[in-house]
Amino acid sequence: MATPLDKLPAHVAHSHMLVHVVVETPKGERNKVAYEPDLGVFMLKGVLPEGHSFPYDFGFVPSTKAEDGDPLDVLLLLDAPTFAGCVVEARLIGALEIEQLEDDGSRVRNDRLLAVANNSRLHKGLHEITDLSREMLHEIEHFFSSYNSVKGGEIKVLHRVGAKKAHTLLAQALL
Repeated sequence: MATPLDKLPAHVAHSHMLVHVVVETPKGERNKVAYEPDLGVFMLKGVLPEGHSFPYDFGFVPSTKAEDGDPLDVLLLLDAPTFAGCVVEARLIGALEIEQLEDDGSRVRNDRLLAVANNSRLHKGLHEITDLSREMLHEIEHFFSSYNSVKGGEIKVLHRVGAKKAHTLLAQALL
C-alpha cells in the first residue's frame, strides 16, 4: 500500500537540504484545493474571486505540523504549474513569518515557506530570499493578504527570513 501523502518524509532521502513539497493548488488556479488526510483525497476548499489566482504552486511539507495545526505551507517556484498531488523535491530559500487573525479574534502564526523546485531551470539561481526582487516579494505578500481578506481574515507579515531560518522553522514543525 502506498504511503499517504501527509506521511511522506519531510526531507528527501539523499539530502537533508532538499524537502518534499506536496502541491495542493497549482499556479494560475482560482480553486483552492487542500489535501484531506482522513479521506486521502484533495478537496475543493474555496474559489478565489474573478481576477485572482495563485501566483505559484502552493502546498505543504509532509510530516510537519505548524502552529495553526496544519502542515507547513509552501509557496513553490518552478517553471510551469504542476498538479494537485504532485510531489516535488525542493530547496528552501526563505520564509514569510506570518501572524494570522482567527475567527475568534486570536492570532496564530501561519508561516509560509518559500522554496524552489530542485530541477527548475528558470529559478535555479535562487538560493536565498534576498535573491528575489523586492517587487516579487511584495506581490507574494500582497497575494496572501488579499487571499485572506477575501475570506474575511487578516494577516501580518512579521519577518522575511532566509534559508537558514526556514530550515529552523521546518525542524520545529517536524512530527
